[in-house]
Amino acid sequence: MTQTALILGSTGRFGRQAGKAFSDAGWRIRRFDRGRDTLTTAAQGADVIVNAWNPQYYDWAAQLPALHAQVIEAARLADATVIVPGNVYVFGADTRPPWSGASPHRATNPLGMLRRDMEEAYRASSVRTILLRAGDFLDTEPSGNWFDKVMAAKVARGRFVYPGNPDIPHAWAFLPDLCRAAVQLADMRQELPRYTDVPFPGYAATGREMASALSRILSRDIELRKMAWWQLQVARPFWKLAPHLIEMRYLWDTPHWLDRGFFDELLPGFESTPMETALRRAVAPLIGAEVHPDQPVAAGV
Repeated sequence: MTQTALILGSTGRFGRQAGKAFSDAGWRIRRFDRGRDTLTTAAQGADVIVNAWNPQYYDWAAQLPALHAQVIEAARLADATVIVPGNVYVFGADTRPPWSGASPHRATNPLGMLRRDMEEAYRASSVRTILLRAGDFLDTEPSGNWFDKVMAAKVARGRFVYPGNPDIPHAWAFLPDLCRAAVQLADMRQELPRYTDVPFPGYAATGREMASALSRILSRDIELRKMAWWQLQVARPFWKLAPHLIEMRYLWDTPHWLDRGFFDELLPGFESTPMETALRRAVAPLIGAEVHPDQPVAAGV
């Protein structure tokens, strides 16, 4: 019997990749249209609701609690499982890595507290929930994330800009891998606890390691530069996003990675994409050409 996944936020980075992953696995895909659909009606008959809605940081306080409350209610009425892409904001800078489902949630900053409250709402509900937690994303097309918008934006000119300490590990996830994992967890949802917090191990890479990998991929020297945070400070009074980016700066100077033990227990045969392959796919659209291992990019690109 064909299973149905309702994708909320299907044009966003996680929703786009999740729709592809579920479709590739033979699921029937239903993409929610805010202008046409009502959530409770759209959720009827869905086996899984992929909650990829993610407002802008500056709208989190006003929108996040109500959005997730609506999803919880729609899932309850439809008896559907919710898959929530989690992040690492809940832990704060004082939680010792590796971060896992057993790690305390110590974030005290506004965005971290909002995520703590959101996760607790799912945990306290009767709705079957899979929270698939990951670090920053590597995507296969530019989607306005840290990697393509800031770090690798000038890689074609030989520069890789890093927002923090380049010698400490930072958690990353390749989106196609993350969404394939979401499908596999959805397939085994009835075997899981009603609320399941699954850290996705992805990659724990330093900025220097990423710059070196890009040098190998592009067959040219990639210069590692530090991001100029003062520019965001200057923009703070008139750019609504700036204060929230500054708020989360600590993650770039806090060594962290996600514990892989529970993930490997649930999906022992999961085949992850090697980090250099993920970087190759992530950087290809930024230089206007596909990068093959045996076809290095000329220095003038």
